[in-house]
Amino acid sequence: MSVAETSVFEELESNVRGYCRSWPTIFDTASGSVLRDERGREYLDFFAGAGALNYGHNNPVLKRALIDYIARDGLTHGLDMSTVAKRELLEALRELILRPRGLDYKVQFPGPTGANAVEAALKLARKVTGRQAVLNFTNAFHGMTLGALSVTGNAAKRAGAGVPLPHATPMPYDGFLGDGDSLGWMCRMLDDASSGLDKPAAVIVETVQGEGGVNVAGVEWLRTLAQLCRSRGILLIVDDVQMGCGRTGPFFSFEIAGITPDIVTLSKAIGGYGLPMALVLMRPELDQWAPGEHNGTFRGNNPAFVTARVALEHYWSDDALERATAVKAAVMWAALERIAGECDGISVRGRGLVQGLVFADASRAAKVCRAAFDRGLLVETSGSVDEVVKLIPPLTIGEGELARGLDVLGESVAAVCG
Repeated sequence: MSVAETSVFEELESNVRGYCRSWPTIFDTASGSVLRDERGREYLDFFAGAGALNYGHNNPVLKRALIDYIARDGLTHGLDMSTVAKRELLEALRELILRPRGLDYKVQFPGPTGANAVEAALKLARKVTGRQAVLNFTNAFHGMTLGALSVTGNAAKRAGAGVPLPHATPMPYDGFLGDGDSLGWMCRMLDDASSGLDKPAAVIVETVQGEGGVNVAGVEWLRTLAQLCRSRGILLIVDDVQMGCGRTGPFFSFEIAGITPDIVTLSKAIGGYGLPMALVLMRPELDQWAPGEHNGTFRGNNPAFVTARVALEHYWSDDALERATAVKAAVMWAALERIAGECDGISVRGRGLVQGLVFADASRAAKVCRAAFDRGLLVETSGSVDEVVKLIPPLTIGEGELARGLDVLGESVAAVCG
């Protein structure tokens, strides 16, 4: 970009901006899995709004519903008032998602972000149990507000809080100890009265750690964790902000393990269209909030309720999307293994349509992302030292687009690693 093009951003926008530094162009339009900058150049999107755009940019089915709702003067801002849009969303959530899975949850609308949902979940767990401590996991990421940061692992993000982040204790995630039994160690700490670990109100976990480096928790590990919590009277919170809504295949990422968390947080793709929205799901007996005890001015984003409802009706009334995701995930895995096999020091990990190339030389990951951008593909890094090239394309990406993006990624890796 020229100096003139970037001057207003440089002059007025805070230094906190991040993605624009990795992708130095000015985007203008988008549809499906493609973004276009103001010069008309196209970029394949393997980022999907950090997982907020599971159904792609400007999805035509969702866009039509949104336009129709706005055109008839449908309520936009509703706080927590009862509205037609909210009622229809709750009915769709009950009939298409909760009942078919045998889940009995109450639904809370917190502020419309994943971090706010996490804050609400932590507050509720402490309120219900009367305990303060929460256990989180190494490499976890749960948001940038103080409570969410307290259960986040990344040192740089935690340091940004500027204050101590108490009442949370990290435990080793699946695989963090190599072949060590991380949950056995956790049990020992919980059950030994001299360990110095207070009994926690809750354990919060991501089934796949996206920001933490595409670390995947095994099915048996998740089952053991759920049993560990249940047997000790500890609430289990699953943060499905990025991995929910089909990212790993099923609607909820924990379905693969056959567990039922006490509390679930959703955001990002739950709004369908990329509009801000978040939910906290909780077992009915945990719904001990007093009216207004956790609130927010924009918790009633009714246009998001509309697109969320239509997304559920269009994509989750049967298992077609889940089956298609499994097929695309297998294609991606095979391509990534082929790419990794052609260069030393690269491995593959992931589940569903969140997968990553892991570089032994972390500096190469950022170079691959930049080489991909230069070739018209948007991918980002993740992991404790940004050692992973993370791929999270829209679930609705076409087979041809997926293959083309994977080819570009292979070219980018070859250009960096020779």
